[in-house]
Amino acid sequence: MDKNLILTDNHVFIKPEYLSHPYVSGNKLRKLKYNLLDAKKQGEKTLLTFGGAFSNHIAAVAHAGQENGFQTIGVIRGEELKNFKTLNPTLSFSKTCGMRFKFVSRAQFRTKTSLSFIEELEQEFGDFFLIPEGGTNNLAVKGCEEILTEVHEEFDYVCCPVGTGGTISGLINSSHPSQKIIGFPALKGDFLREEIAKFVTKTNWDLITDYHFGGYAKINEDLIHFINEFKKTYDVPLDPIYTGKMMYGIYDLISKGYFEKDAKILAIHTGGLQGIEGMNAKLKQQNKPLIV
Repeated sequence: MDKNLILTDNHVFIKPEYLSHPYVSGNKLRKLKYNLLDAKKQGEKTLLTFGGAFSNHIAAVAHAGQENGFQTIGVIRGEELKNFKTLNPTLSFSKTCGMRFKFVSRAQFRTKTSLSFIEELEQEFGDFFLIPEGGTNNLAVKGCEEILTEVHEEFDYVCCPVGTGGTISGLINSSHPSQKIIGFPALKGDFLREEIAKFVTKTNWDLITDYHFGGYAKINEDLIHFINEFKKTYDVPLDPIYTGKMMYGIYDLISKGYFEKDAKILAIHTGGLQGIEGMNAKLKQQNKPLIV
C-alpha cells in the first residue's frame, strides 16, 4: 500500500498528486516532465502553449518555465481580455512568472493546430518549443504513466478527471489488467474517446460523462456544497473544474451501487487548485456561495 494515500470512507483512497509541487502540481508536473527534458535536449529557450484565461496548464507552464530557465508564451483564448485593466488570478500569476501573452479570438484559437497559425506564431516570436493545449502529447502521456506503480495494483478501480485525455491515457498504459480505469470528463460530449484511443491499446477503461455539471467550468450550488463538505470532513481541497466533479461522481456512483460492495477505489487528485480563486471571483459576482 502506498503510505501517502488518503483514506476516505467507502473504500475510497486518494492519491494526492496536488502535493507534488506548490505551483506545478498534480498531473501538470507529470505532463511537463519529459516535455521540458526534450526542450532542453533540443536547445530551445522558449516554451509556447495555449489555454483559456483560467487554465491550470497556462499557470503550470509559466512557473515551470521560469523554474527551468525558459522564456514562456501563452496564447490565450479571448481577444477581449487584452483590453482588461486587471488580469484574473491565473493570468496575473503567470505574468509574475514572466509569461508573455498573445490574446486571440475564439475563432482563431480553434485553428491553433493548423500549420499556418503555427507559422504566424513563429514569425512573431521566433523559435519555440510547442506544448499543446492542456499539455497532452506522447511525452505527457509518458510522464503520466509514472503515476501508477506496482504498489497500486491492489485497487480494483482507478478514477481520474479528464480534460484533454493525457492523464487517463498514462494511467491506462500503466494499469494492471485486472483494474478498471474510469475517467470523469469535465467537458460535455463523448469525443474524448477518440483522443484517448490515440495513446492507448488496452481496453480496460471507460468514461462516465454524467458529471460535467453543464460543461467545462460550469458548476452549481450542489457541487459547491459537496466540495466544501469534503474539505471539512477529510481536509482535502477539491477544485470545481476537475477533481470536485470526479469525487462527486464517485460518491454518487457508490450510492447507486455502481461499484461492487468491497471494491477498492483509487482516485487520482490531479491538482488544479489554483482555479479556485478565479471561480470564487465569478461566484461572488453572482452572489453565490463560495468555495472555502
